[in-house]
Amino acid sequence: MGDAKRLEVKPISAADATRIVKQLHYSGKVDPRSQLHLGVFLDGKCGGAMQFGPSMQKSSMIGLVKDTGWNEFTELNRMAFADWLPRNSESRAIGFAFRWMRKTYPHIKWCISFADGCQCGDGAIYRASGFALTAIKPNSSMWRVASGEVLCDAVTRMKGSTNVRERIGFSVGEKWSAFAKRTGAKKLDGFQLRYIYFLDPTARQRLTVPILPFSEIARRGAGMYKGKPRVTSADSGTSTIQVEGGGAIPTVTL
Repeated sequence: MGDAKRLEVKPISAADATRIVKQLHYSGKVDPRSQLHLGVFLDGKCGGAMQFGPSMQKSSMIGLVKDTGWNEFTELNRMAFADWLPRNSESRAIGFAFRWMRKTYPHIKWCISFADGCQCGDGAIYRASGFALTAIKPNSSMWRVASGEVLCDAVTRMKGSTNVRERIGFSVGEKWSAFAKRTGAKKLDGFQLRYIYFLDPTARQRLTVPILPFSEIARRGAGMYKGKPRVTSADSGTSTIQVEGGGAIPTVTL
């Protein structure tokens, strides 16, 4: 298995990152907006990748931290690790990535990312890596379309999404609600959790939304691990994993 202290994080090509993420990420998809691709190596062998880029709804996200410039924040779009990497590889790799980013791109003040509490996890790795939890919302954007594919409805509004629209039969100018009714697309049960990491500690002082205690995840019933809901025992107050039900079984990236 090796020791996480021996991990090395360094830039890799977009093509290599795409191949790794498609192979390891629970969704099997990459984010076409990603601009920075970092590989995670152990003893010279690449076992994971992190992809950073602009947020899908950048104009909405920028106001989360007051006085943020257009190029002063990024999003961790994808993070995927092989199972053979050692324990704690994710949090250690994130730490390496942010230290490298501070030196290489000092204008970036904070990073946003989202945990998929519908299919994957509630963000345990983010919490272990120093991210602040800033939102827990019932899912409103992730849908399973007639073909069985899961996608975010906002993808159909993105530039360059012609192939996606054609693949799922989405008409130009059509409202998603009409498309869902016409085709039988179903919204996934679960939650989306939003996390922010402050590369510049002073940016935390300009946060315009509350930081939520991590205990709020269990209180709202938003816990998930490896695609399985966490269920809190009313008697013991402890969290368990519900083994019934569906959900993709992901690489432990969230």
